[in-house]
Amino acid sequence: MIRAALLLLLASAASMPALAAPATAPTRTLQGVDLFGLEVASDPQISPDGSRIAYVRRSNDIMTDKARSTIWMIDTATGQQAPLVAGPGSHSSPRWSRDGRRLAYVSAIDKAGPQLMVRWIATGESAQVATLPTAPNALAWSPDGSRIAYVATVPDEGMKLGKAPAKPEGANWAEGLEIIDAVTYRQDGGGYVKPGFDHIFVVPADGGSPRQLSFGAVHDNGPLSWTADGRTILFSAIRHPDWELDAANSDIHALDVATGRVTALTTRNGPDNEPSVSPDGKWVAYTGYDDKLLGYQNSRLYLMPVAGGTPRVLTASLDRSVDSPRWARDGRSIYVQYDEKGGTRVARVSLDGRITTVAEGLVPTALDRPYAGGQYSVSDKGSVAFTGGTPLRPADIMLTSGGASKRLTRLNEELLATKALGQVRPLPVKSSDGRAVDAWLVTPPDFDPARKYPLILEIHGGPFAAYGPVFSTDNQLYASAGYAVVYVNPRGSTSYGEEFANLIHHNYPGEGDYNDLMAAVDAAIATGSIDPNNLFVTGGSGGGVLTSWIVGKTDRFKAAATQKPVIDWASFVLTADNTAFFAKYWFGKMPWEDPQGYWARSPLSLVGNVKTPTLVVVGSEDYRTPVSESEQYYSALKLRGVPTALVKVPGASHGGLAARPSQSAAKASAILAWFDRYRAK
Repeated sequence: MIRAALLLLLASAASMPALAAPATAPTRTLQGVDLFGLEVASDPQISPDGSRIAYVRRSNDIMTDKARSTIWMIDTATGQQAPLVAGPGSHSSPRWSRDGRRLAYVSAIDKAGPQLMVRWIATGESAQVATLPTAPNALAWSPDGSRIAYVATVPDEGMKLGKAPAKPEGANWAEGLEIIDAVTYRQDGGGYVKPGFDHIFVVPADGGSPRQLSFGAVHDNGPLSWTADGRTILFSAIRHPDWELDAANSDIHALDVATGRVTALTTRNGPDNEPSVSPDGKWVAYTGYDDKLLGYQNSRLYLMPVAGGTPRVLTASLDRSVDSPRWARDGRSIYVQYDEKGGTRVARVSLDGRITTVAEGLVPTALDRPYAGGQYSVSDKGSVAFTGGTPLRPADIMLTSGGASKRLTRLNEELLATKALGQVRPLPVKSSDGRAVDAWLVTPPDFDPARKYPLILEIHGGPFAAYGPVFSTDNQLYASAGYAVVYVNPRGSTSYGEEFANLIHHNYPGEGDYNDLMAAVDAAIATGSIDPNNLFVTGGSGGGVLTSWIVGKTDRFKAAATQKPVIDWASFVLTADNTAFFAKYWFGKMPWEDPQGYWARSPLSLVGNVKTPTLVVVGSEDYRTPVSESEQYYSALKLRGVPTALVKVPGASHGGLAARPSQSAAKASAILAWFDRYRAK
């Protein structure tokens, strides 16, 4: 295994002469090199009978500096696990057939690209069911197991304008013109979008030619859900003519598998997503809301007849956003996932709206920052498999059957059991207006309450997101370097209800979230273990916005590191990858309609106040908060004579800033080196 190879490599290095020993020799605290040894469990799929769980196990290859995904199988009775699909390449998206005898999955092995595979569990044999030109996603078995539906991109020629002269034979000419006419023409993590549209296909489960079912110059989205008779597939899409400019107005549609006819089942103004048909085929559950053009709105669980009709909201009493609906096999309730005060739960919602929590402690599969989240699936008998963890352990596979949860994997125990980690504890905070705000304090591994430690304020992005008591490599690396870390869910954070999130509606960043963050710093200082003269601040995306805003409002921090920030909201909304959304929901007006409103909320407007040495960090292929945002802030700081440096992470997107272990470790190290420059000794 990669971890064993890494330990062998480090052991060999340790036996060399002292002058040749690397700087990354093993230590008792978490170091950057340890990121290669971490593994994460994701996408747990429990079999219909509950006897097995297939899951995706992500590990890092130190030689290629990339994550590799394999599929493993767990026996739920014994807890024993074994690799199921672990050959060359990367393997993901395991999905059980209704009878539990086969497992569909996606394998990317060579230059042919990701392909759809099926494994017969009894024989252990796998077969590629078709050769696909583009990657399949949103896999969904038909009820009788004869077919698999999926979503894939259908290439399109795109706009043509004129033509180049005829090229002489053997001539070496420049590439042709690139003509863009789409509103969203680039996507973070995907780069510039090639012309094409996502549509629904179906293929025989035992192999054959795929058949395209949906068409048109629109995108059809998963997840997909078959009706009980196998004649119809339900999906979500924005299919009206102005779909490019109406990014939050999707509807549930029914696709006739035989004829390809598409019928809209919902028509309200607002997003309707994630359709899930009941086992008896009579009802469809889905998530969505009536759009009020707020920055944040709870996504609720709805129920309507499978042929359409008046919907009924089932989670009206729950002031939280729900997602991932899955029917109980008896058809009497629906499972959903939601965040609650920084944590993530699975609940069962009965058809009369009663809500019962069935699992807690879900965690996401990202490693660098402590966001709330997670994944789950449910067996016919109600056993719930989910990704669970703690502030000291990344995601493992957990199982609950109505009682206490059982941990089935211990992917990082060998590595992390040998490490002294920073301890994480809740930190009570009262903001300036008396409002309670959740926060957590991470203390260094050698924490001594009698000592005074430098403090890093670490701010989450979103801004409509939430942190929680979750493992974080960034925070652990900061703690290993001798810093305490405080992280906070200021107003605007999700998992506390619509009112709390919308305290920043058309007012972000502002005084409220700023005061919440300062109150958390003050609460940390009040513990008696923080040096008030050694304060530092960092955050990414929305946290980068707030970091840049903070140093324009106060000089109390010795140094700052703003990561992938928005600096000028006007330039951001016109260059980000979701430009049709941000101006409409976060401002209510276009930049040319309210230039002063945009400027008043832009950190660039405060750059004249900045004295704090501020590092600027961004991925070189960030299309969410484009590189130009970071570059203009860096230039402004340089022109003002404020100590700064610009750190670009080559090849990294906004969401993938910490995707490669070496870059994740190097980024944290660069921030620590910047802080150490200004840290009072």
